[in-house]
Amino acid sequence: MTHLDLTILVIDENAIRASIIEEGLREAGHARVTVVHEVNGIARTIETLMPDVIIIDIENPNRDMMEHLFQLTRTVSRPIAMFVDRSDTASIEAAVDAGVSAYIVDGLKKERVKPILDMAVSRFNAFSRLRRELADARSALEERKLIERAKGILMKMRGLSEEEAFALLRQTAMNEKKKMSEIAQSVVTAAGLLM
Repeated sequence: MTHLDLTILVIDENAIRASIIEEGLREAGHARVTVVHEVNGIARTIETLMPDVIIIDIENPNRDMMEHLFQLTRTVSRPIAMFVDRSDTASIEAAVDAGVSAYIVDGLKKERVKPILDMAVSRFNAFSRLRRELADARSALEERKLIERAKGILMKMRGLSEEEAFALLRQTAMNEKKKMSEIAQSVVTAAGLLM
């Protein structure tokens, strides 16, 4: 999917400000732009539309509205750009914690919409990649710990050396066409039942 194929949802209660964003997006070549002027019920709109990117514009954000939007953005795994007219450190930190990819204070100009959108998408993709890498690393570490526990059990119960225990786990995994971590989990589970 190219950047121009993106489905973009613009959430803005102010029709004039929304038209600035929409015009900036259309001039940048984006054809699939939906503008919503009502924040209430936005979760259903997002679920129905399944946008690739969400742009939120809040002229005068109040604490309740910001908290509602931040709760929403935490559950939506998409690039989010947010325009606000004024902000404070707490709001910025809350936006970052909520997963907002771009938080722009006092910068609503149609010429800035495309570069901000591009940056939000790129930043979201980078963070998503880092989250996947972290999850993969954690998973690999957990698998390694599980294999070490299984090796220890085999060494103790069958009197094997560490190399022999590892070789037995590896050979069993190959014979059963399973991952070594699955065999290790079976050993740990069986040992738990027998001890």
